[in-house]
Amino acid sequence: MNYCELRVETHRSGPFTFQVGVDQEVLALALQRVADAHERFAASPLSQVASQLEREVVASSIFGTNSIEGGTLSEAETEDALQLDPAQVAEIEQRRVVNIKAAYDHAQSAANRPGWRPDLDFIREIHAAVTRDLPHPHNRPGLFRDNPKNLLTYVGDAAHGGRYKPPQCGADVRLLMLKLVEWHDALVAVGVSPLIRAPLVHLYYELIHPFWDGNGRVGRVLEATLLHAAGYRYAPFAMARYYLDNIDAYFTLFNTCRKAADKHAAAPNAPFVALHLEGLRVVINHLHDRVNRLIAMLLYESNIRRALSDKSINVRQYTILSQLLDKGRSIPLEEVRQAPWYASLYLKRNDKTRQRDLNKLRQMELLFLDKENRLWPGFTPPAQIKPLAKRDAA
Repeated sequence: MNYCELRVETHRSGPFTFQVGVDQEVLALALQRVADAHERFAASPLSQVASQLEREVVASSIFGTNSIEGGTLSEAETEDALQLDPAQVAEIEQRRVVNIKAAYDHAQSAANRPGWRPDLDFIREIHAAVTRDLPHPHNRPGLFRDNPKNLLTYVGDAAHGGRYKPPQCGADVRLLMLKLVEWHDALVAVGVSPLIRAPLVHLYYELIHPFWDGNGRVGRVLEATLLHAAGYRYAPFAMARYYLDNIDAYFTLFNTCRKAADKHAAAPNAPFVALHLEGLRVVINHLHDRVNRLIAMLLYESNIRRALSDKSINVRQYTILSQLLDKGRSIPLEEVRQAPWYASLYLKRNDKTRQRDLNKLRQMELLFLDKENRLWPGFTPPAQIKPLAKRDAA
């Protein structure tokens, strides 16, 4: 793929070279592992839990990409902000979250169009969505950066490979962005895998750093959109959380690859692409596990409803199981005993009734009690189950 190299002579910033910069044979195993994970994930019963999975991915991804850029909202606060009417958002931190969601929606709509390719208009539209109504002394939504002589832009820090001075001249920025789009089209034409194209576009976009603010958020959306257009669902946007979890490596590798290219090293971009591929593998496998868990929860909910309907369990037992289902995790038995809802169930019942109800649910394996006296819903049995005995009364 050496013939995909593109050298651009800018007006003031010197030469800038786009190159694939990876050895596909070296990355063959990583590419295959991602492909295998995606094949398993795509074959899972996604349709039954698609809306729930999408909500979770969007919230986690927006929290991730916003936190990378200094956002201060917690994951729970991010989820709350996503429920707000955009017209009613007043706080800056909430606006950042709502803006990213708008960018995601625009990106997914574009990627679903047959034959879609990124162009300058798309990139500017994503930037405008990301930075709308956010205060910044120089940034203007959708407008490329053009530094005055007395104001220089630097990217990075000493802790992550050093500071880098991207192109400063507006004409150079626009030229390089145009060439990035053209170069990507050339990669498509020669059949370069989207698993390689997407991180490369992300890498060079960040090196150009075309806007005053929002570049990281736009770069991650751009990468995700390229993968989404290539048929990868959910995982592309979930990558933002992976980058947050590996933030030091993520930031450092931009400089690592840039310096390797400056030294004419072989395959200078391989480390960033390798991080991306490992991230996709991890993310897809995580999503696959989450789909399986959501399906198990749906089946469990159906089973306990049927058990109530055919009177295999009573209303008290159904309430206990429903509480465990809502939690989706184990609960200490003592915590259950002290819960107001549980006390109301057995207000006029004796200990034998409580014991009988619990033991029957354990016999039916609709719930489990582990050796640490924690109750588990039936769709997630613990590693070590406490033997059933009369003394295990609720």
